Amino acid sequence: MYTAYVTEVYRAGIESVHPSQRMAARSLGLSYAQTMTHVILPQAIRRVVPPLLNDFIGLQKDTAIITVIGLTEAIAQAGFYSNDFFSYAGYTVAAIFFVILTIPFARFTDHLIKKREQRERAQLV
Repeated sequence: MYTAYVTEVYRAGIESVHPSQRMAARSLGLSYAQTMTHVILPQAIRRVVPPLLNDFIGLQKDTAIITVIGLTEAIAQAGFYSNDFFSYAGYTVAAIFFVILTIPFARFTDHLIKKREQRERAQLV
């Protein structure tokens, strides 16, 4: 499911580059591959980083990416701990661990979006 989202983000990023960029590169004699690698993709990649980070955060929330940091696995381990020691501290640690991982990714994504918007506004002026 996330593969389709990521593919769509890349497609939208490539299509978001103005067609005049492609035409200018082709008029300079660049081949299609050269146009994509030297003109279109560098611009598109800058635009797709924030949405890709959002997808990564969603993926982290939905699945166990790595056994150690996955929400599902953390909750399961907390359940094992609470069954063994009759303490719910494991659930608290799992929740804190999940928040510690998720919030910095969200803040970093917000920071990248803000920087991109500032660059785009500066180009319009």
